[in-house]
Amino acid sequence: MTYKSLMHRLLLAVCLVFASMAVNAQDAVDLDAGKSLFQANCASCHAKDMKSKLTGPALGGVEERWSAYPREDLYSWIRNSQAMISTGHPKAKELWAEWGPVVMTNFLNLKDQDIENILGYIDGVYTGTYGAKPAAAGGETAAVAEAPKDNTALFAILALTLAALALVLARIMSNLNYINELKAGNMDARRRTLKEVVTSRGVVGFLVFALLVLGGYTTVNNAISLGRQQGYAPEQPIKFSHATHAGLQKIDCQYCHDGARRSKQSVIPASNTCMNCHKAIKVGSQYGTAELTKIFASAGYDPNTDKYFDADTMSNEDLERIYKKWIADTQVSSGGSLDEEKIESEWQGVVDALTDPATGDNNIYGPIEWVRIHNLPDHAYFNHAQHVTVGKVACQTCHGPVEEMEVVYQYSPLSMGWCVNCHRETEVKFADNDYYKSYHLYHKQIQTGERTKVTVEDIGGLECQKCHY
Repeated sequence: MTYKSLMHRLLLAVCLVFASMAVNAQDAVDLDAGKSLFQANCASCHAKDMKSKLTGPALGGVEERWSAYPREDLYSWIRNSQAMISTGHPKAKELWAEWGPVVMTNFLNLKDQDIENILGYIDGVYTGTYGAKPAAAGGETAAVAEAPKDNTALFAILALTLAALALVLARIMSNLNYINELKAGNMDARRRTLKEVVTSRGVVGFLVFALLVLGGYTTVNNAISLGRQQGYAPEQPIKFSHATHAGLQKIDCQYCHDGARRSKQSVIPASNTCMNCHKAIKVGSQYGTAELTKIFASAGYDPNTDKYFDADTMSNEDLERIYKKWIADTQVSSGGSLDEEKIESEWQGVVDALTDPATGDNNIYGPIEWVRIHNLPDHAYFNHAQHVTVGKVACQTCHGPVEEMEVVYQYSPLSMGWCVNCHRETEVKFADNDYYKSYHLYHKQIQTGERTKVTVEDIGGLECQKCHY
């Protein structure tokens, strides 16, 4: 019947409308996600103020500069700039003429929505609508971050509206079918009830199909994200500021994490490493005695006498007496009045940092139980020395601008795709590197001009056994 066919078309139309809503829901730009993606993929070459030139051009206004071309061209440029240059795209050739021979990294893993999030974040920073507001006339700074709009309620209302509209139209179709049956001479015809319409084979089949698609998408998406913790920033037992040490004081990463240059692990520095400096610097610039006293207790150091002691022979009462005296004397010598509450609070901080209540053991021991941030699966092999010493990879490439982090967080996704893309794109530093002397053919090809570069992929960086064996 004509109306039955129309009913099926109506269900198909409703399906397409809901699919369109799902796409539009994804199209909502997430500026916070764009910020994370920018930091992970773009910040190493492009200035974060979006107005200054760095290794790459200033990104502010990039959408306007590409406005004469289809949006897809900008996507293609971001994913694989060299491919666009080779096709002779006018804008790509213009940028290459200005910035060549600096090659932009490929980002084949970025989806359209990821790129839109990045572009939204870039525009927000460039125009000042995202992040810290510019200083006010009176010199005051209003550091207000504009949160991305949450359209969940709007989409829910639209979904309910469309569902109600679908029911009304289904009812109309049922009545039209009934009238058509009567006109055709079928006196036994009857109107279908709303329950019959809702439980019809077509509606049930559509709902089952929609649930399968949604369930499959959710399962796959959650499986891909399993174990990934980009942005993870746990609270540590000691408030250690990388911005102060690596940023302000310019301490090299490998001074503390000295394992990075010679072993698989970068290693967490022992408190003795901290004491190399803090035997002289006994009061912190930011936290005073609160955090450094934890270091002293961990290392078995008495700041009052400037001597080390055997922690195994000291009871908690002995340690409490030593460090409460140190905290109190520092307060007085700094021109402050004796604050018993502060002394007690700082001592309790030492106890909390160096004991584990879960074990029921309240004795203070030396090791500091730092909370691990970066953690690869057991089946993935990664060697710091191979990347830092042999590959000459900067720490910031994977860990981001640690020198700007007050609290360290996981900067990169550390996913397999992220590592593979890096191996595809990263140029091996052959010059004056004894580790690559055995690659005679590549050296010869570079000298003759047959080859301009060698990537990690060329020397086997994509072989499964390199990371999984």
